Amino acid sequence: MRVYVPLTLPGLAAAHQAGEIGPGPLTAYAVTPGLREWYVSDDIEELEYAALNRAASASLRLIAGNPDAVRRRVVVAVDVPDGAAVADPDRSLDSSSLGEVRIASSVALAEAAAVHVDADDAEKDVTAAAAVLGAADLGDDDAQFTVDGAEDHELLWFGIQEIPNLIG
Repeated sequence: MRVYVPLTLPGLAAAHQAGEIGPGPLTAYAVTPGLREWYVSDDIEELEYAALNRAASASLRLIAGNPDAVRRRVVVAVDVPDGAAVADPDRSLDSSSLGEVRIASSVALAEAAAVHVDADDAEKDVTAAAAVLGAADLGDDDAQFTVDGAEDHELLWFGIQEIPNLIG
């Protein structure tokens, strides 16, 4: 099963040094029944893209909570055994947890398929979005517009062998 783990660049550096993402439990995003129902699509690529975007939003939240983190969203795409990623059935209809899964233990970085990271030109918008995320959560339309501006940036794809260049 492909899951998308939200991180920050310092989190990616720590994972690279340790050789694993963790410790568990980890929050990740995947194509869950709730995400399928919400997105109303049978196209697995579209559904995986939706899960990736959910993870990118979670990465923004991690950035907002870490003032020292570089203002670029990071998502690691990892293949885990079926059953290793479990959705909370009590939150399946909660829109804030669509696609969210838990992985009980750390995941070897060698299992990663790719790393998705914002381009340098997204930093200004991600910085602004991280600063107003709380206001957007409370319904401030202007703040939500700013958050949407960061989410308009497409994450770039990198192979795991490129991690040293990303964190360098």
